[in-house]
Amino acid sequence: MKKKTHGPLTSNPAAIIFDMDGVIVDSMPYHFIAWYEALRPWGVRVNCFDVYSKEGEDWKKTLSDLLRRHKIKPNKMVLRKIFLNRQKIFKKYFRRFVFKGAKDLLLCLARKGYILGLVTGTPLNEARSILPAQILRAFDTIVTGDQVKRGKPYPEPYLEAAKRLKVKPSACVVIENAPLGIASAKKAGMFCIALTTSLPAEYLSCADIVADRLQEIAGIIESSCRVL
Repeated sequence: MKKKTHGPLTSNPAAIIFDMDGVIVDSMPYHFIAWYEALRPWGVRVNCFDVYSKEGEDWKKTLSDLLRRHKIKPNKMVLRKIFLNRQKIFKKYFRRFVFKGAKDLLLCLARKGYILGLVTGTPLNEARSILPAQILRAFDTIVTGDQVKRGKPYPEPYLEAAKRLKVKPSACVVIENAPLGIASAKKAGMFCIALTTSLPAEYLSCADIVADRLQEIAGIIESSCRVL
């Protein structure tokens, strides 16, 4: 069920831009496990909300904030040691699971003439290992966390995607699932649909529309446009 929090689109979009974790792939539980296990030896305890609410943020800032909260100085050596262990744990546990309807939605949108982008805070190499090749090929551009100076919640990742796709930010619809990603999209001047795949709707209220499932997206875009 969709929940409108703001007004409809004022013009027809040219591009649909997706976040990856928690939108295309059900990877957030594995990210939580990786952070939990990597931080536990340091006496740092995290819960799902700690991880999910920070999704999309540069890992160095996320990790630094968590360490400072537990009175641990986040120097470069400590950050790198914990992060490398976190990556190792993620690879150990991760099992690829593309959300139901993701492939069909991408094909449907492409057939309707939309150009497609992917914006993720994940590094490029990791994104390529997480997404199946057939999903990767569906996107006209992919912007990853290691390709921008300032990631989410800053607008740079989504503005970079619009630049590469050669469309105005106002002609883009973003599909997100996290507060920082929503903030990034809105600061970039884009219409944003948020999915409740990781966090409940009350944490996603800055999005223009909140929905529960990917299968709702095509209908939401159609009903929110003047002409599809």
